Amino acid sequence: MTERLDKFLVSQGIGSRKEVTRLVRRGSVMVDGKPTSTADCKIDPENSKVTVEGKEIVYRRFLYIMMNKPAGVLSATEDRKSRTVLDLLPPPLSRRGLFPAGRLDKDTTGLLILTDDGEFAHRMLSPKSHVYKRYAASTQNPVTAADVEVFKNGIRQGDITFAPARLWEEEYQGRKMAFVEIREGKYHQVKRMFEACDNRVVSLKRLKIGGLSLDETLQEGEARLLEQSEIASIFQ
Repeated sequence: MTERLDKFLVSQGIGSRKEVTRLVRRGSVMVDGKPTSTADCKIDPENSKVTVEGKEIVYRRFLYIMMNKPAGVLSATEDRKSRTVLDLLPPPLSRRGLFPAGRLDKDTTGLLILTDDGEFAHRMLSPKSHVYKRYAASTQNPVTAADVEVFKNGIRQGDITFAPARLWEEEYQGRKMAFVEIREGKYHQVKRMFEACDNRVVSLKRLKIGGLSLDETLQEGEARLLEQSEIASIFQ
């Protein structure tokens, strides 16, 4: 498979089409050890060695990014009034086509995955895949044994049905928190499930997707690439 050099460089987050063309004309781009002056020359993305200003470009067909989402930021690709999670990405991780794979509410924090691989996102989010998402919630009232049973049996709220979920309490960062695991991603689901139990969520943080846990070394708003083993762990 061959691809135009400028298109390849844009896809790897090197810059816009105009910016990468300028780099090529300046002699800053080399292909297989030789400088090139034509941005539309054809390369093999998986086998050609491409360097920009001496730094080799490691080809990634798709990006898989873990972010520790802060409160007050939208899980969206763009918004005219509010910052989105894409606005937080540093230049090396930012490229066209990225989107959040599943949403977190504006005031919800924690583990969020961004990617440009639609097939991967669909597989991860489909209830049929049984990929559970774990949340830690601070609630207005303590969790009761009755609440645990309600979550376990599933909840019907109006014309919406929430599938059975796991609920328990344990210590987290020095205080007792409610932990919830769901395999759906319906609108405000965790909050609405607690509301059905006459309780209210004060704060909510996602800690885990499948077998992938939030990297606690990431500060809120920070992001990093996922390793292949981490991507695979989501479905384990």
